[in-house]
Amino acid sequence: MSAFSGARVVLLTTAGCHLCTDAREALDRVAERTGVAWSEVDVATDQGLLREYGDRLPVVLLDGREHGYWHVEEDRLVADLGR
Repeated sequence: MSAFSGARVVLLTTAGCHLCTDAREALDRVAERTGVAWSEVDVATDQGLLREYGDRLPVVLLDGREHGYWHVEEDRLVADLGR
């Protein structure tokens, strides 16, 4: 997880991704509800991430594991953050 600045929630994105904008807004709402901050990583900065996730962006990672992609399941993420 250190590659993702130690954040519990990481949003993998790339430039020009319209779903990424929606995901940022959803994660802001989740952060407001839970007090858990999130960080963002552009997969274009890392060839390994680009190969792994490039066709499914945005991707939400929770504690270093994939939690979902394309859309943020806000209620599920809030519940999982409480565990």
